[in-house]
Amino acid sequence: MILGIGTDLANIDRIAGVLDRFGDRFRNRVFTETEQRKAERRADTPGTYAKRWAAKEACSKALGTGLRMGIAWKDMAVTNLPTGQPVMHVTGWAADRLAQMTPAGHEAIIHVTLTDDHPWAQAFVVIEARPLAAT
Repeated sequence: MILGIGTDLANIDRIAGVLDRFGDRFRNRVFTETEQRKAERRADTPGTYAKRWAAKEACSKALGTGLRMGIAWKDMAVTNLPTGQPVMHVTGWAADRLAQMTPAGHEAIIHVTLTDDHPWAQAFVVIEARPLAAT
């Protein structure tokens, strides 16, 4: 069953401007060390940050809270599988909220997809509840 859906569209040029203006202060407030390492290795550093920004916004929407209800930016983080598929991880208040949303006898799975076409970066997040296997 679907527990939540979120989407966000971010302007890559806007994120580039924020990076130029606030640098590490912005990076360290919003992105985990792993996300920063990934972005700084990429040719399109601002685009990589913009996609992850959009993913965090989309995840907060799928959690039904937005970013105003206690979820910190770093409570949501995007990594990639060896295949390149993005994966959303939640900790802190976001993990607590996810646990509250998940019905008994189910596990929550967060699906995330990212795309960009300059100057836009977009993310979709779907939170699914799957029944736990009977033991």
